[in-house]
Amino acid sequence: MGRTRLVIADDDVLLREGLASLLERYGFEVIGQVGSAPELLALVRRELPDLVIVDIRMPPGHSIEGLEAAQAIRQEQPEVAILVLSAHVEVEHAMQLLASGQGVGYLLKSRVTDVEDFVEALERVAKGGSVMDPALVQELVSARRRQDPLAVLTGREREVLALIAEGRSNAGVARRLWVTEGTVEKHVRSILTKLDLPETDDDHRRVRAVLAYLDSH
Repeated sequence: MGRTRLVIADDDVLLREGLASLLERYGFEVIGQVGSAPELLALVRRELPDLVIVDIRMPPGHSIEGLEAAQAIRQEQPEVAILVLSAHVEVEHAMQLLASGQGVGYLLKSRVTDVEDFVEALERVAKGGSVMDPALVQELVSARRRQDPLAVLTGREREVLALIAEGRSNAGVARRLWVTEGTVEKHVRSILTKLDLPETDDDHRRVRAVLAYLDSH
């Protein structure tokens, strides 16, 4: 196999030149460098590289031109692998790109300083794999936790709530879990408190707790 032919698109000339020099030493063939999204699109259409490294924010507007260029490349030449570099974690933009198929990656620019990891990520993307920055993964996990109303419950409390959702009474839950009914009552009180369901004169809180459980599954 020949060397991986790649294009670097970043308006920071020093970063661009540094990346090109680094990657040449690691066996990549840098066939072009550009500083704007329109230049990138023209170069890719002309040279059809194996891989594109592109900054998410580029001229002319310094918003998401790089991402838009990456999406255009993906539509026009889906065989071209794409690695987007970003200064910050931008979950929505990253997920748009990562959902576009194989041979795609999203890394923070700070990750470039770990040369071995960066080169490994490039090779993975060039071979059709996907790369997601660990910081993005952490953000997605945190967002999932924030969106999950049951994240505040312990494992045992989730078990109790699951059995309530099956229509079991406290006594029925106690029999199933081999605990006392008093223990189940304590769990139920804790569940309702953690889910911020205030005291009422009826069982409506249990229904709302069950709805929260079903909504999270």
